[in-house]
Amino acid sequence: MSKASSQRGSVSVAGVLMHLLPAVLLFALFAAVGILHVTSRVMVVDMGYRLSRAEAESRSLTRENDRLKLELATLKAPGRLERVAREQLGMAMPAGSAVVSLSADKPARGSASAAAPAPSQDKPGVRVAGRGGAGR
Repeated sequence: MSKASSQRGSVSVAGVLMHLLPAVLLFALFAAVGILHVTSRVMVVDMGYRLSRAEAESRSLTRENDRLKLELATLKAPGRLERVAREQLGMAMPAGSAVVSLSADKPARGSASAAAPAPSQDKPGVRVAGRGGAGR
């Protein structure tokens, strides 16, 4: 074997690297694109889970709000308020003589006569009951 055949069989490392470099770069590019794609899909799925949790929390808070509105309406019911006043506070309906009735001509709010109502004979339709207590 001559010198020509030995050069033909020997290949330099630099030559091999130059032929493999485009393939390696292409593989690295595909790997980077794949990693970016998988990362973006994972982020989309994570955001979907977050959205689902937020919607479930919104539905839960809406149900709680509706329940609280119903409870408020129940607590403000006139029948319940009357029962609580009678049973827990010991209140009773006033006697007919203890009720103050006003005529249809009600004084405007904020006026001086409305601030200090005094029983008088010249105002028709106004009746003030007397206090029946030992403190007088």
